[in-house]
Amino acid sequence: MDAISFGTDGWRATLDVFTDDRVRVVGQAVADYLRDEGHDAPVLVGYDARPSSEGFADSLADVLTGNGFDVLLPQRDCPTPLVAHAIVDRGLAGALMITASHNPAEYNGVKFIPADGAPALPEVTDAVADRLAEPERLSQAERGTVRRVDLVTPHAEHVRELIDADLSGLTVVHDAMHGSGRGVTDDLLRSAGADVVCIRDDRDPEFGGTPPEPSGENLGPLVSAVDRHDADLGVANDGDSDRVAFVTPERGHLDENLFFAAAYDYLLESDSGPAIRTVSTTFLIDRIAEAHGEEVFETAVGFKWVAEGMAEHDALIGGEESGGFSIRGHVREKDGVLMGLLGAAAAAAEPMDERVDRLLEAHGDIVADKISLECPASEKERVIEELDGALPDQIADREIAEIVTLDGFKLLLEDGSWLLVRPSGTEPAMRVYAEAASQERADALLSAGRDLVAPLI
Repeated sequence: MDAISFGTDGWRATLDVFTDDRVRVVGQAVADYLRDEGHDAPVLVGYDARPSSEGFADSLADVLTGNGFDVLLPQRDCPTPLVAHAIVDRGLAGALMITASHNPAEYNGVKFIPADGAPALPEVTDAVADRLAEPERLSQAERGTVRRVDLVTPHAEHVRELIDADLSGLTVVHDAMHGSGRGVTDDLLRSAGADVVCIRDDRDPEFGGTPPEPSGENLGPLVSAVDRHDADLGVANDGDSDRVAFVTPERGHLDENLFFAAAYDYLLESDSGPAIRTVSTTFLIDRIAEAHGEEVFETAVGFKWVAEGMAEHDALIGGEESGGFSIRGHVREKDGVLMGLLGAAAAAAEPMDERVDRLLEAHGDIVADKISLECPASEKERVIEELDGALPDQIADREIAEIVTLDGFKLLLEDGSWLLVRPSGTEPAMRVYAEAASQERADALLSAGRDLVAPLI
């Protein structure tokens, strides 16, 4: 049990550690937690496209039914956001999702999603972790049942109702990255009238040799396909399709900060409301909000905090620079399928490059970037503590106007740029983020951040 460690989004590990016996221990912990909280509704167990995932899901179903819970399994591997939607749509006690998301092929993972469909907050995750135990088994007569259900159709119907877009005449390339979004995001786009070209849309246990993470360095095939097919937009999902990335004809990979701005701008054309963004996400959102008389609320990094802010402030949109977003009227879990349709709807209303150009002309250029510095998990707390006493008055020749300590240290500089240093919640690393009006200035900030943090590691 010591090998089971819940991070910011469940437990992930390589398959030599992520074993069937340990997955069953997690299943028992969730069963005990749900029973202690008075839940008796069915539990959903979802799984992604990794070869080992369905077998782990079957093991979880066995443990949960052995504890008296009825279990729903999807008809096929499925995106995490479809699981979150089904919890609320069907009034379930919660769900377990077998996925390692964007991690390489040698990983797998499991996370618990509570009854509200939003990411589990730390008090819930801690409560589950405190209950890790060997599985129990009721008599055959007391065991729950297992039933296969369709998660794709109800989610698609809900999303099409939420985003009533006509994509006729729009050509979109969808890159499933060999993950669970294949046959889901692309079919949703087609249902709205788009002409869709698919790439990397087969199940591949090795993900084509590239982790299923829609970052710029992994999206070369999508950039090429958008150019080759003279497409209006490229849409990519990560391994479990809770994240999204976009490619445009002029920019190639569109920075997720710029997509966030474009999506908020598009929603504000017909609705109103504040935005929730993480401390590592662009201030361009704040400038757009101010122009519309709206507010922005900043959270720590992690979509669970974005989700909490969305509920508290009835936000129109919530998001983070790593490509996770949701909108009002939907479950408060990041949804790369939903956002694929929203991005296409925005592009149909105004070409994405033109929309982004307009926003930057109105609100000022932004360049956001980040680097990672290797740091053992055991050293992160010490580094942050020592950094507290090592912060200078200036960074890259600019005075520090304010220090935000919501998540690590965010240094707001007098010229409107900023530098953020925080420990990664998922990897043995310290993250250094910067935003400025030019790449040269952002690079200078990142270099200064590296010089500040590296000696402490």
